[in-house]
Amino acid sequence: MKRTRLRLAICLGLLALMLAFIWGNSLLDAGASRGFSDWIRAILRQLLGKKPTGGSEEGSHLLRKIAHFTEFCCLGLCLAWLMHMLRSRIPEAILLAVVSGVAVACIDECIQLFIPGRGPGVVDVLIDSAGLLLGVALLSAIPMRKHGKTKSLEEQKL
Repeated sequence: MKRTRLRLAICLGLLALMLAFIWGNSLLDAGASRGFSDWIRAILRQLLGKKPTGGSEEGSHLLRKIAHFTEFCCLGLCLAWLMHMLRSRIPEAILLAVVSGVAVACIDECIQLFIPGRGPGVVDVLIDSAGLLLGVALLSAIPMRKHGKTKSLEEQKL
């Protein structure tokens, strides 16, 4: 993938925003985190045209797990993009993106050790890693134009 200063700056900016969002949410105490989830849930219900019901802990729990998966999918896209720009070999770039993303997931859960009402979860790291892998795979499968030929990142020889 061609690296330009603008692309690198955009990628690093998006990566910084993703890390701030992920770790910022981990710094919220249990009550604030639950309130944020309930607020998002209310917005989704309104957008989907569903009537509000009583606060279901199961619904909030599922929403949080979907959020974990989604935010790490976005992180996987950013990390894969960055690594593809910085590394010349595709397998090495993919491996670095995955290792970096799993490290972010582990740090995310460790942060919660120090937050009242929160705690780390191995299941969350697994969900985060699954989202990360999807993001990395999606970016690696996107066809890229290079010298008039369309190739996926996997097919390109950088």
